[in-house]
Amino acid sequence: MRKTQSVKTESRSRKNDPDATKENILRIASEEFVASGFAGARVDEIAERTKTSKRMIYYYFGGKEGLYLAVLEQAYTKIRSLEGALDLQNMPPVQAMRKLIESTFDHDDQNPDFVRLVSVENIHRAENMKRSSVLSEMNIVVIDIISDILRRGYEDGSFLRKVDPIDLHMMISAQCFFRVSNRYTFGAIFNRDLTEEGTKTRHKSMICDAIIAFLKTPGTGE
Repeated sequence: MRKTQSVKTESRSRKNDPDATKENILRIASEEFVASGFAGARVDEIAERTKTSKRMIYYYFGGKEGLYLAVLEQAYTKIRSLEGALDLQNMPPVQAMRKLIESTFDHDDQNPDFVRLVSVENIHRAENMKRSSVLSEMNIVVIDIISDILRRGYEDGSFLRKVDPIDLHMMISAQCFFRVSNRYTFGAIFNRDLTEEGTKTRHKSMICDAIIAFLKTPGTGE
């Protein structure tokens, strides 16, 4: 009897809180897309795990493609929000750049599912991502952040190398992303655990030092 009452209470709670229902669907859907890819994930399975219905998922997200896109948008919102909260504009340029790189490193390290989602979307040649104006607008923000740090660094002489902000963003992302996307293959080949704390600390410092040294060296990437 208590179990029945609990199920009814939970069902009532979900109906009265659509935002919580959508959040739960997104969380489970993210796990399914990470585990099975876009093609392998099944809406029926997501509905069963969230104790909702396929019809409700279609009502909220318009279908499997819409749900997958919502998962991607939520994942990118998280990292862009973290970057926006760093208060980088009030730090000296070198400190701000290091903080941004460290934030990217920590985010990717702590969110391997984000890395897997991005890898899944690359398999599909970003076909779903291209349909999202939200993602395009959202990701311009990090380029604005990098541009501002570079501008201030050029003005005070901290940075000497002229570099395109998008190229620099790629450079930062590549260094941080690889450690997570390839941690198992790299670990198997070289017998090195990239999740070990000492290794992570060393790699974070190495990536920051390398990129900042690059920016301090005269030259141009344009």
